[in-house]
Amino acid sequence: MMRPLTREVHFQRSTVTSGDMFLLVVITLVLPCSSLEGEGSVRNECLCDGSSCSSEDRCFGQQCFTSLSILNGTSVLLKGCIVGNEYGALRCGNVPTPELVVECCYGHLCNMNTSLQSPVKDVELSAGRPVLRDQECVCEGGECEHDHRCTGQQCFSSLKMIDGAAIQQKGCLRDDEEGRATCAMPPSSAHVVKCCQGHLCNMNVTVQAPGKEEEVKPPIKEEHQCVCEGSSCVTGNRCMGHQCFTSLTVNAGSLMYQKGCFKAYEQSTLTCKTPPSRDQIVECCHGHLCNMNSTVELPVKADELSSYSVTTLAIVIVAPIIVLIILSAVAILVFRRIHHNQMERLTSRDAEYGTIDGLIASNVGESTLADLLDHSCTSGSGSGLPFLVQRTVARQITLNECVGKGRYGEVWRGQWQGESVAVKIFSSRDEKSWFRETEIYNTVLLRHENILGFIASDMTSRNSSTQLWLITHFHEMGSLYDYLQLSTLDASSCLRMALSIASGLAHLHVEIFGTQGKPAIAHRDLKSKNILVKKNGQCCIADLGLAVMHFQDTNELDVGNNPKVGTKRYMAPEVLDDSIQMDCFESYKRVDIWALGLVLWEIARRTVSNGIVEDYKPPFHDVVPSDPSFEDMKKVVCVDQQRPNIPNRWFSDPTLTSMAKLMKECWYQNPSARLTALRIKKTLTKIDNSLDKIKTDI
Repeated sequence: MMRPLTREVHFQRSTVTSGDMFLLVVITLVLPCSSLEGEGSVRNECLCDGSSCSSEDRCFGQQCFTSLSILNGTSVLLKGCIVGNEYGALRCGNVPTPELVVECCYGHLCNMNTSLQSPVKDVELSAGRPVLRDQECVCEGGECEHDHRCTGQQCFSSLKMIDGAAIQQKGCLRDDEEGRATCAMPPSSAHVVKCCQGHLCNMNVTVQAPGKEEEVKPPIKEEHQCVCEGSSCVTGNRCMGHQCFTSLTVNAGSLMYQKGCFKAYEQSTLTCKTPPSRDQIVECCHGHLCNMNSTVELPVKADELSSYSVTTLAIVIVAPIIVLIILSAVAILVFRRIHHNQMERLTSRDAEYGTIDGLIASNVGESTLADLLDHSCTSGSGSGLPFLVQRTVARQITLNECVGKGRYGEVWRGQWQGESVAVKIFSSRDEKSWFRETEIYNTVLLRHENILGFIASDMTSRNSSTQLWLITHFHEMGSLYDYLQLSTLDASSCLRMALSIASGLAHLHVEIFGTQGKPAIAHRDLKSKNILVKKNGQCCIADLGLAVMHFQDTNELDVGNNPKVGTKRYMAPEVLDDSIQMDCFESYKRVDIWALGLVLWEIARRTVSNGIVEDYKPPFHDVVPSDPSFEDMKKVVCVDQQRPNIPNRWFSDPTLTSMAKLMKECWYQNPSARLTALRIKKTLTKIDNSLDKIKTDI
């Protein structure tokens, strides 16, 4: 007769001086080995987690359980198997107490994801049993009301098999003998009941009928082909067995590697569970040739580590240091080589544009900026100064005062040869903006009276830190944003500013062909803060750090390597709702037109008509906060499709009336319906001529 397999999980009640009661549940699972093969026994594989589990985290039984108990003030969570329907019905039918909750289930690894809440301490007891309160349950079946709800002390979900059909039911049970007997009913192939306590606790509970197909067989009975290496191999380098192994043994001071098979499952289980020692280690696996690439190493003890010689330790320490020194030297040489190549490219680029001769012929120490820039323009480039002249100018500039700060850095008024220049100092995190703006400004034929005049750019070292300089013409009137805060305009000044901005934008947007041509450029961040006011009342466009270039002959779109986007307040609808065609240059031009319309609105608000003028306000000031978020602007512009308000007084002035019509044609929701920069320039020129004619007639 075979001996029974016994699995015990001990729980005991103990009392402490504080009077608190703690419960440790004892579950003893007894299953004769002969019953494992008995006919009609339906067993399930369960997750086993707790002190009573063997090295395997699986067990087999009629039901799986999860329990939560309180032991000395500590929550103890256990998982395992229950063998025997009568014992399972007794244990699983227990009502939760303040010290213990047990939940049982039926199915393959059904307790794997089961979790329990800590038992509630303040449970009212009656005759030694907790009093269950009425709770609402889900009700499904023939006896349910129309709202599919019922009230009882416990909720249940059940599955009945009638004539081969599965009938699911959910409902309520009273806390009486009949209700407890129903919940304690062991699952069978014809009827399964699962009970719970809690508000609508049976809502998501599903019950499955146990079946023969779920019967779990003892693991790893099939044989696998394994790699065989060593003296025990007699049939070649392959063998068949229940498990494959790889072993390493120390024999008489030498290492012996072996690979092979275990024929008997019991033998393999016993050997594979042997812990590794200083003299032997065995690793097992099951699967086709699973030990082919398996390697094992003997564990190293602390006393063995201490036996390393001083020489070995010195090598371990010194070798990485030597390697690090060599790598550092190589890195320095590579860096110097790259720097040397960059300087050669700068020199060759100046030679390519014919600027080296100009540099040698001009005396920078006695020249003015006008002389140098005139020389640059007449030499045919129409961009900034030659690169080497730029670096010479940058190193001779004295910074006088800071005139502005922004997200990019600072703007200083500098002095060079007695002339004022603007020095835009970028912060190190905006190196990409500096590089992009320098690249754009050095574009051939970019110079235009309504685009900020570029002088030089350089990377300098001040106060032990690297600074990125962009040197441009200095306009003491400041930005259009600052100017409109303090000044009002008449109709003539309004048109002069608007026409100059449109002219500058039209020059950016157009592509000029030829050997000394220029690509088409879209600004992408047009706003009143990026437009400067000149002494003659005109404006010039600045800040090209986000600009994109397009070359029509190759259809190349150069977006640059700057991840930043424009100002949210001036973003077009297609940018806000992410519908813009990023690979189409026309899309970027239409975004500029939207922003131009908003700038024209800012100018028109500060234009006096009939003695009336509005205070300066930014676009959408009345519908978004001072620092609007992306979602704020998206709601206003895309969802609500709002536009800046047009004051009624504008319609009594012919100039402002024409300006209002022009703005609205810049604000179409459909980007392709908006005007072009050239059309806006021509329309403003026509309005300006009409105003001059009216003045002449008067």
